[in-house]
Amino acid sequence: MTDHTTDPAKKELAAAWAVHAFTASGVVLGFLAIVAILEGDKIAAFMWLGLALFVDGIDGTLARRVRVKEVTPQFDGATLDNVIDYFTYVVVPALMIYWFDLVPPGWEVPAAACIMAVSCYTFANVGMKTYDYYFSGFPALWNLAVLYFHVLQTDPWINLAVIGVCAVLTFVPWKYVHPLRVKDWRSVTIPMTVLWGATSLRLVLIHPDVNKAEEASPTVFWLWVIASLYFIGISLWRSFRPMPEHD
Repeated sequence: MTDHTTDPAKKELAAAWAVHAFTASGVVLGFLAIVAILEGDKIAAFMWLGLALFVDGIDGTLARRVRVKEVTPQFDGATLDNVIDYFTYVVVPALMIYWFDLVPPGWEVPAAACIMAVSCYTFANVGMKTYDYYFSGFPALWNLAVLYFHVLQTDPWINLAVIGVCAVLTFVPWKYVHPLRVKDWRSVTIPMTVLWGATSLRLVLIHPDVNKAEEASPTVFWLWVIASLYFIGISLWRSFRPMPEHD
C-alpha cells in the first residue's frame, strides 16, 4: 500500500528546488546577453538582461513562499543569488561599456575594471540592506546604468562621470529603494515599477541610433522619466529623513 504521508514533504522539496532552478536560470540569461554583446546586438543584450532582472525581482518572493531555507537547508540560495547578480548586474554591463564604446576612447578598460572592483565591496558588505529592506550604498545596478546610457544616448564623457559618481556612492550609506520589499509607499512603488518596466521595454525595442523620445512618442518617454524620478525621490527621502535608533 502506498504511503501518502510523505507526499506533502516531497512536494515542498520539489517546489524549493524548482525555485532554486528558477534563480539559476539568471546565469543562463546573462550568458545569452554576453553572446548578444559579442554579436553587436544591443537590443538582444538588453532583452536578456531584462529577463534576468525579472527573474531576480521575483525569485526572492517565491523562495520565501516555499520556505527554501527550511526545506533545503543544505543549499544556500542567497549565495546562489549573489553569484548570479554579480554576473548579470556587474560583469555583463561592464562588458557592454567596453564593447559598445559607452565611455571615451582609452577609458573602456579602466571604467569596466572600476565597476567590477567596487562591486566586490557591494556584494561582500554585510550591511548592504537596512532593516527596512532598502539598499545602503549604490547597489551595483550597473545593468540599469547602461540602460539609461542607451535610452538617453548620453555623451561618453557624461557616462564616465556617472560611473565615477556611482562608484563613490557605493561607499556612501545613502538608501536605495528595493521596489518589491520596501513597505514605504509600496502601493505606489509597485505600479511605478510596472510602469517603468513597460516603458523601458518599449524604449529598448527602438533601434539604438534613433531618438527614443521622438520614436516612442513623448508620452512613453516622459512616463519612463516620471517613474525614474519617483525611485530617485523615494530613495532621497529615505536617505535624509531622521533615522530610527535601530537603523
